[in-house]
Amino acid sequence: MLSLVVTDHIFQRFPELPEGQLAKTRAVVVSAHTLAEVGLALGLGEGLRLGKGEDASGGREKASILADAVEAVIGAMYLDGGIEPVRGFVLDQLGERIIEAARHPGETDYKTRLQELAVSAGHQLPVYTLSESGPDHHKQFRAVVEIDGRRMGSGEGSSKKEAEQRAARAASESDSAGDGEI
Repeated sequence: MLSLVVTDHIFQRFPELPEGQLAKTRAVVVSAHTLAEVGLALGLGEGLRLGKGEDASGGREKASILADAVEAVIGAMYLDGGIEPVRGFVLDQLGERIIEAARHPGETDYKTRLQELAVSAGHQLPVYTLSESGPDHHKQFRAVVEIDGRRMGSGEGSSKKEAEQRAARAASESDSAGDGEI
């Protein structure tokens, strides 16, 4: 329901955007990161029933759990009242984010931006190497990105995707990438 409402709203509100930018806008808005921010702002973590281990390890503030909770609320709203209450809730919570994402589609997708930068400069695609540390309930990931065998950046996060995005951001914002030369 979330993707349906967001996609319909973006298509209706921004008919001039090319398909690729519409897709990037939707992806940013329905991402786990964005939904986790909404869940945190709504205080959903406080109402969750968690196991002792998950609760003790900060599960009430964990992005993946908060994002899932927001999706569950949306699903329950749909089952209870249909599409209109869902539409109202989604646009109330995500309306400003939709507008911002449509103004700058794909700006927070650093992996795609780095890939486009590398290809346009005639280089190979970026290659990511991942490592992990910590206990299973609190893993930390580290990503290193290389282009043409040269280390361009690194990043850490609580998921592989987050670590790769941070590494790509570091690489795309580095002095050597800033001028498009990589």
